[in-house]
Amino acid sequence: MLHSESKDTRKILKSRSVFSQGVARADWLALIRRINSPAGFRALLVVFVVTVIVFSALPLLRYSRGRTLFDYKLWYETGQHVLAGHEIYFFRSGKYDFMYPPPCALFLAGASLLGQGGLILLLVAINSAAWFYSARLSAILAGGMAGARNVWLYVIPNLLVIVYIWSSYHLGQPNLVLLALMLGAFFALRANRVYLLYRRYWLAAVSLVLTLVFLLLILPAPFRSFERAWRDIEKWSAGMLKYSETSVGQRPMRSYTWKNQSLVGVSNRLLRHVDADAASAPHQPIYVNLANLKFSVVNAIVVAMALALGSVFIAVMPQRDMRTAETDAIEFALLLLLMLMVTPLSFGYFYSWLMLPFAVVTQLVFAAKDSAILWSSLPALALLGLGLFFPRGAQLYGNTFFATLLLFVGLSIELLRCKKRPEQVQPATS
Repeated sequence: MLHSESKDTRKILKSRSVFSQGVARADWLALIRRINSPAGFRALLVVFVVTVIVFSALPLLRYSRGRTLFDYKLWYETGQHVLAGHEIYFFRSGKYDFMYPPPCALFLAGASLLGQGGLILLLVAINSAAWFYSARLSAILAGGMAGARNVWLYVIPNLLVIVYIWSSYHLGQPNLVLLALMLGAFFALRANRVYLLYRRYWLAAVSLVLTLVFLLLILPAPFRSFERAWRDIEKWSAGMLKYSETSVGQRPMRSYTWKNQSLVGVSNRLLRHVDADAASAPHQPIYVNLANLKFSVVNAIVVAMALALGSVFIAVMPQRDMRTAETDAIEFALLLLLMLMVTPLSFGYFYSWLMLPFAVVTQLVFAAKDSAILWSSLPALALLGLGLFFPRGAQLYGNTFFATLLLFVGLSIELLRCKKRPEQVQPATS
């Protein structure tokens, strides 16, 4: 009798538990639907506009109060040098102040006509437009046109990279603009309007060469003359295409410090006895190296790792006739991750480019494709989170680089799995 009552009690408790879980799930789905609605999108847009206003106002406020303007000051001075017919590239304290290619200086020349305040206003406006389109294109690339109507594909990726987005506004860096251009190219590729060189579209190679010739020689010629435009290229190449035991390009005090999260920076920092917190002022050196290898040996390791990452990328890429919207999104995300890791200098604000990879991961998780992507994404998030609590300590050991590497590994495995599901192949057009 007692056994029967106990059994009935367990059944009742179990049914109540199942009922409670069902109610909780229904409430959660209702909340998701409420947020993922026209009203939710309007609220999200209001939050975005307010955030943009705050981010844009702070550099202008610093200018009005005579505070440090970071790179905004350099952009203005470079534009003024071009307008005055001066040299763009000259040494100051043993390095170039301006290290971008010559066509960038031409744009800054026009912007500097607005004055220092006007230039800042123009650049934050361009950054804001780039942020808006980057967020929208990331959502579309990750989830198709349905993704454009999914609030979560905007909220989650942008929240995860908001610190890096703020850095672009704070310092005056153009990485959001570059991201928007990359995502626009990916969107055009999905529509079969442009082609990527690494997929052996030779028209892309020809158009790339012609575009470079136009930007580097023809465009500057009316303002700088062909002779001077060529000299600008020579000076920029001599200064920037330089890699030594003490410096990458024109950043000797930052090349191997905690600020550089590239494969080159992290490898030299961890495998050589170099100051990981170098500064121009007198300071106490910090060393975090786990080994003390020769520069040539570290270079061999860097090249081997870069080749390995590139080989993995090529190996997991599907053939043209096996491409789908999903595989394209993962492939584009992998390309951005590869660029972040392999570029010689990769500072914090570069990592706003994680927006698309995080959008792809969010889409994969929400689509319930496979929870395996979480095994690489959650540790990556944990590593990035360490940078919030220990900004210098975590970056000394390359937390951002290793987080990017984990995302690369996870998405590579996911793309490989997609290749093994040929029954799902559909045309990859938008």
